[in-house]
Amino acid sequence: MDKYFKRKSTHSCDDQNIIERNVREKRDQNNVDVDIDVDVGDVGDVDVAQLPLDPGLRVPIQNYDVNVQDVIRTAYMQRGPCQPRSHAFPSTRMGNKDRRFCVSWYNEHPTWLEYSIAKDAVFCFYCYLFSLSGGSFVKEGFSNWKKKEYIRKHVGASSSAHNQARVKYELFKNQKQSSRTCLVKQSHQARTDYQIRLNASIDCVRFLLSQGMAFRGYDESEDSNNQGNFLKLLHWLCDHNAEIKAVALLNAPENFKLTSPRVQKDIVSAIASECLHVIIKDVRDSFFSILVDESRDISMKEQMSVIIRYVKNGCVLEHFIGVIHVLSITAASLKVAIDQLFSTHNLSISNLRGQGYNGASNMRGEYNGLKALILKENPSAYYIHCFAHQLQLAFVAVAQKHPNIETFFTIVHKLVNIVGGSVKRNDLIQENQRLKILESLSVSEISSRWGLNQEITLQRPGDTRWGSHYSCLINLIVMFPTIVDVIEMIATDTTSTGTRGDVCISLELMLRFEFAFNLHLMKIILGISNELSRVLQRKDQDIVNAMRLVQICKAQLQAMRDDGWDSFFELVCSFCETHLINVPNMNDMFITLGRSQRETVTNLHHFRVEMFYAVIDMQLQELNDRFSEINNDLLLCVACLSPNDSFTAFDKTKVLRLCQYYPVDFDAVDILKLEDQLDTYILDMRTFGEFEGLQGISDLAQKLVAKNKYKVYSLVYKLVTLALVLPVATATVERAFFAMTYVKNRLCNQIGDQWLNDSLIAYIEKDVFDKIENDVIMERYQSMRTRKEQL
Repeated sequence: MDKYFKRKSTHSCDDQNIIERNVREKRDQNNVDVDIDVDVGDVGDVDVAQLPLDPGLRVPIQNYDVNVQDVIRTAYMQRGPCQPRSHAFPSTRMGNKDRRFCVSWYNEHPTWLEYSIAKDAVFCFYCYLFSLSGGSFVKEGFSNWKKKEYIRKHVGASSSAHNQARVKYELFKNQKQSSRTCLVKQSHQARTDYQIRLNASIDCVRFLLSQGMAFRGYDESEDSNNQGNFLKLLHWLCDHNAEIKAVALLNAPENFKLTSPRVQKDIVSAIASECLHVIIKDVRDSFFSILVDESRDISMKEQMSVIIRYVKNGCVLEHFIGVIHVLSITAASLKVAIDQLFSTHNLSISNLRGQGYNGASNMRGEYNGLKALILKENPSAYYIHCFAHQLQLAFVAVAQKHPNIETFFTIVHKLVNIVGGSVKRNDLIQENQRLKILESLSVSEISSRWGLNQEITLQRPGDTRWGSHYSCLINLIVMFPTIVDVIEMIATDTTSTGTRGDVCISLELMLRFEFAFNLHLMKIILGISNELSRVLQRKDQDIVNAMRLVQICKAQLQAMRDDGWDSFFELVCSFCETHLINVPNMNDMFITLGRSQRETVTNLHHFRVEMFYAVIDMQLQELNDRFSEINNDLLLCVACLSPNDSFTAFDKTKVLRLCQYYPVDFDAVDILKLEDQLDTYILDMRTFGEFEGLQGISDLAQKLVAKNKYKVYSLVYKLVTLALVLPVATATVERAFFAMTYVKNRLCNQIGDQWLNDSLIAYIEKDVFDKIENDVIMERYQSMRTRKEQL
C-alpha cells in the first residue's frame, strides 16, 4: 500500500515548525548567508575558469549535469566564439590544390563561426550551446575548405536547427526578459537598492584586493568580535554612509545581503575577468613572448606563474595572466598547462615570438625541455636565458670557485649569525651605532639632514639574491667599528659560555688585512653588478640595451683590472689605518696556512696577482661564458636596429638577415620591399632631428609611433617590435611569486587555486584594476549566472 499512498509524517505541524526554526537558527549561527540569486546553477566540481575555449576540445554541453548546463553556457557566452585571427592556419591538400581556412569567413559569420586550432576545423557556437542535434558543426567539426558553401548551408531556413539555437541563445542572453525575471515583479526602488548594495560590496572587495588582504574570518556569526575583513569593512562603510546603511546588512532582505562567500568569489572572479579582458584584448593579435617559472606556495603546492610580454604603441608591457597549480614540473606537464591557458584566453601559439626562463633543466632542455617542446610547434619562439639569472650565476661561481673568496663569505655569514643571533645582541648593535653617530655629529664629522643617519642593521644575505650580499657588505663597512666593539663585548661576557670560542676566532679573522682586502674587493665587484642587475629587472628593458649593459659591466671590470690597483690598495690601507688593522709589508714573503707545497711569493704578488687580478679575471671569464649568447647571430642582427649614436650600428645586410629568422612574418615579397625601404628609412632617421639622442630600440619604437612613422616604415617597425618582444629577465615572474607569498601566507594557507589566481591578478595588475569602473564589474557579475534582481 505504501506504493500507492504516501505515508503521513509522524511529526505534528508544531513539531515541524520547531524543526524548521532550529534549522534557521543553526544556519544563522553559522552565518550561512544564502543569497538566492547565486545559488542557482551550482557548478559543483566544474571549474568554469578552466573550461577550454577551443571548440575542438570542449565537452559536449549535454554531458554536463543538467543543473550546471546554464552556468557552462553563461561562461562560454561571456567569452564569445573562438576566432583566432593571427594564427598560421595550416594548409591541407585537396585535389590539386592546397586549401585552408580563411580569416575573412569570420566577417561573414561574426557571431557564431568558430575555428579550432586543435582540430583545424570550424564549429557553430550557437549549436554547441543550444542545439540538441549533433551535426558536423558540433561534434567533429567541418574542414572541407573547398566546400565553403556548406557553411552558409548550415544556417539554413528560419526554422533550421541553427536558427532555433540562435533564438534560444538570444533569449537566454537577455535576463530581463527571462521567465524567472518576469515571475518576480521588481520595483524601481528594489533595483536601486540592489545596485547600491552590490556597489558597496564591490567597493569593499576592491579595497581588500588592492591591499592583498584576507576576506574571511574564522567566526563570522553575528556574535563574533571579528567577523573577518570583508564584513568588518562593510559594517564600517555602513556606519559612515547612511544611503548604504539603509539597504545593506540588517536592512537588507535576509537571503539577499550580497555578503556570502559565493558572492565574494563571484565579484573577485568578475574583477579578474575584466582585468584579463583588458590585457588579452591588447595582445590577442600582436606578437608576444612568455615568461614562465614555478615555485611552491605555503601549502606546498607547485604553482606555475605566467607573464606575457608584448608591445603596444611602441611601449613594452609585461602583464601577469595567471598562476596555475601543476601536479608535476616536467616539461610535458608545463606545456599542457600553457596550452590550456592559451586556449582559455584565445591566445595563439603561432603569435609567440619569445620564451624567457630561469635556466632550469626542465625549462631550457635542448631535446625535452619546455623550450624545445614549444620550438617544435613554433620555430620563431626564440628562447632567451634570463640575463639577471645568468649574472647571478656568474657571481655565485666566483664565490664558490675561488677558495679565499669562499672563505671570506663564510666569515661574513658567521659574523651575521653572531651579531644578529639574538634580540639582545641586535639591540646592543643599534645602541652602539646610535652613540657613535651622536659622537660624530658633535664633532661635525657627519652632517645632519632629513633622511640621513637612519637606523641600519647587518642584513642577512640570501643564497639566491646576490644583491643582498652587496647590501650586507655595505652595512658591514659602515658599521665596522660598532660590530668590532660588540663582538669584543660578547667575547668577554662570562654569560656567553659555549659561543665565545667562535666569537674570538671571528674577531681575529675580522681584524686581519686579508679580510679588509676581500671586503672592499667584493664590495666594488658586486657594486658594478648590482647596478646592472637592477636595470635588467625593469619591465621595459629591451634585449639590445641589455647586451650593451653587459658589455659596459665587463668594460668596468677590465678597467679596474688594468688601472685600478693603486687606488684600490690605497683605499684598503686607509680603511685599515682608521680601524687599527695591521697592514703587512708588501715586500715580505706571504705566509700560507698549512703545509703548502707551492712556491713562496711576496705579499704584493699574493694580493695583487693571486687575489685582485685572479678574482677579476675569473669574474670576466664567467661573464663571457654565461653571456655567450650575446654573440648569437640573432642578437647581433637585432643590435643593428639600435638608434644609439645616430644609428652607427645600422647594417643593412644584417637587418635583412634578421628577417630570415622570422619566415612566417616576412615572405620573399616583404624582404624585397624592405630592402628598398631600409635606404629611405636610415636616411630619414639620420636627418630628422627628432630621432637624435635616442637610447635603445624602446625609445625608437615610441618615437616612430609618436611621429606616425611606423605606418611609413611598417616593415621596419615590425622588426623593431619583434626585437622588443624578446624577453630580457624573469624579474616580473619573481615579483608575482613574492605577491603570492603575501596573499597566500601562513595564516591564509587554505586559499583555493581559482581564488588565489583571481586575487593575484587584481593585486599584481593594479594599474589595470584601478581603471575598471564598478559599473563594468557589475555587468560582468550580473552576467555570470542567473540573478534574482536586475540592474
